[in-house]
Amino acid sequence: MTKNDVLEKTKTVIYDCFPEMDGQELTESTVINTDTGIDSMGFVLIICKLEAMFDVRIPERQWKKLSTLGDVVSAIYSRLPKEQQQ
Repeated sequence: MTKNDVLEKTKTVIYDCFPEMDGQELTESTVINTDTGIDSMGFVLIICKLEAMFDVRIPERQWKKLSTLGDVVSAIYSRLPKEQQQ
């Protein structure tokens, strides 16, 4: 799985959780709370769904450091087993 695969799956989770955002362009530089209007509860929902999808865990203390979509993707990708990374 490439980092771009993680990005695309993350976007799908966001669009599934927030259908009103469908069609809004999301890039790695998109700031989740300000550019999208997703509040903290929505962010927690996204992180929990991503953790389940990719079977990884991001420590809660690190959540505050994740501000852009790219930050989230990097956090997920870095926790994938090495044999799954490409």
